[in-house]
Amino acid sequence: MSEAVIKHIADPHPVTGVTNSKLGIWCFIASEVMLFGGLFSTYILLRTGAGADWPIGSDLLNVPLATLNTMILITSSITMVMAWASLTINKFGAYKKYMTLTVLLGVAFLIVKSFEYGMKFEHHIYPSKNNFYAIYFVMTGLHVLHVIGGLVVNLYLLLPGSKLWHKAPEQFMGRIEAAGLYWHFVDLVWIFLFPTLYLL
Repeated sequence: MSEAVIKHIADPHPVTGVTNSKLGIWCFIASEVMLFGGLFSTYILLRTGAGADWPIGSDLLNVPLATLNTMILITSSITMVMAWASLTINKFGAYKKYMTLTVLLGVAFLIVKSFEYGMKFEHHIYPSKNNFYAIYFVMTGLHVLHVIGGLVVNLYLLLPGSKLWHKAPEQFMGRIEAAGLYWHFVDLVWIFLFPTLYLL
């Protein structure tokens, strides 16, 4: 029995001009844009409907911690790019170093976020307190789940998944590029969440 060969894993499809993995991740990101777009739309409707009664995020949330988390995620995007770029010049050791930094920065983001959530819970602030905290916990909580998902994928590509580099380097680079696109999307969502919830 012959094995079926999946085409266009390392070479672009002639119709789309991109590899299967890149097309797949762009379709997935498009669905995620619609998900977060719906949440941002809900936030806008709730805020405009409340008028002057809507609380100001900077009065209720920890802006310094959120700023720190913003810097952490932006730095993690840089290290993710460097991980992929290292593979393009055939430096697998540098890839592992930069991917490790990306994972550590993602974990640091989660630690800071859990500290921020912990302070809210200590003061008995839950999503049920008011509409602002409801949308805050839903949007940031969903973002945290996406960060965790990205970390799981990056950890796999750093540890057992990295064996593919020695067998099919182009295919492995495609996986890193797809994971990087997702990670950049997660960072971009936070860049919109930070000013929307914490500053405006």
